[in-house]
Amino acid sequence: MACRISELVIDASDPERLAAFWSEALGYVELGREDDGSIEIGPPDAGFGGPQPTLVLSSGGGPRAAKLPLHFDVNATDRDQDAELERLLALGARHADVGQSGTESWYVLADPEGNEFCLLRRRLRPL
Repeated sequence: MACRISELVIDASDPERLAAFWSEALGYVELGREDDGSIEIGPPDAGFGGPQPTLVLSSGGGPRAAKLPLHFDVNATDRDQDAELERLLALGARHADVGQSGTESWYVLADPEGNEFCLLRRRLRPL
């Protein structure tokens, strides 16, 4: 293996709010803060450099003009898809319409700042 993804950086209007949302959604904890307002979150037992990438929520300076060319896919680890959908909606996610037909096996959602992500059906084992 030549390299692997260690962290994903997301520009955010409100890094604090997105860090709270994604920490709850993924079971991550805050790993650190930078003077520029960036907040890094990641798995509680591994942190940076572990098997999962960390997320850095960086102050993006305002609303973005276009859809991001990348999105997350997430899978529940300890409940079925419908129960996980309800949990994510309660955390502040909302349904997003990207032209799906309604017969998909996944849900398209958006985080509190409108970043789209998909909740897939298959349950994964926790790391």
